Amino acid sequence: MGLITGLAVFFIVWWLVLFMVLPWGIQPVAGEDVAKGHAPSAPRRPRILYKMAVTTVITAIVFSVIYGIAESDLISFRE
Repeated sequence: MGLITGLAVFFIVWWLVLFMVLPWGIQPVAGEDVAKGHAPSAPRRPRILYKMAVTTVITAIVFSVIYGIAESDLISFRE
């Protein structure tokens, strides 16, 4: 797997994992705390940076498995 291919795979896996991690721990704002112009379903504390860090760690683990499988020819993608 080349550098560009590896970066592309990492990027795609990172986005997939991010969308899986985003709903973790979300609690909507209480009805009386909703400010004017805000959606009542908006999360109280989204913790985006924390979720991006968790996403990066999970992606690194998943990418290492993908890289290991691709480099060991356990599953061959070539003829």
